[in-house]
Amino acid sequence: MTLLEPHNLPFLLALIALVLISFAQILGLGDLFDAGDVDIDVDLDIEAAGESEFDVDPEALTASGWVAGAFSLLGLGKVPFLIWLMVLLFVFAAIGVAGQQFMIALIGAPLSTALAAVLAGLAALPVNGVITRPLAKLLPQDETSAVPLDSLVRRDAEIQIGTAKTGSPARSKVLDIHGHPHFVMVEPHDPEAALSEGETVLLVRREGETFYAVRYESPMLQVT
Repeated sequence: MTLLEPHNLPFLLALIALVLISFAQILGLGDLFDAGDVDIDVDLDIEAAGESEFDVDPEALTASGWVAGAFSLLGLGKVPFLIWLMVLLFVFAAIGVAGQQFMIALIGAPLSTALAAVLAGLAALPVNGVITRPLAKLLPQDETSAVPLDSLVRRDAEIQIGTAKTGSPARSKVLDIHGHPHFVMVEPHDPEAALSEGETVLLVRREGETFYAVRYESPMLQVT
């Protein structure tokens, strides 16, 4: 099989990584390493109201503006990071395997593994941006980056997968002020408590990417 040839090893590994990430998402583990909650928000130092993003004087761009432009070109921040990464892995593998097949047909031998991987990576980045930019318009805008994470504190959440215990967070669903769903990892505020799957709890604080919740009968919710 062509994909199993040594010269296609980087592309096989990319597809394996894609499959593993897909399984992690299905099992609800994607939130443990999803960088999609991180906003890529670099301000442009431009006063160009009415100009399109492609009609900007380069001299008006600051260093941060160039970074923002590069992120936009690559599609970063347009879709949740895991989706961006999964598309990139697939595009990288497809370009790499096709490129190696083309070289075999052209010169009778594939490129070296390292050179093929570098060239495929350089080609995959802009192609990935071309794919993910329009893809963003098709996806529901419910990623956590749509609102500040702290705005989810003091809101109800439903434990969806697993039992939340101290040191063992469970995947939970919470609606933001716009009614959009977000999926966060939740531990009990009380170290001795356990929040069961299906329970509705109140998020009371956040530390990093982990939220802490209490049941509604918790003493801390009682008015004195």
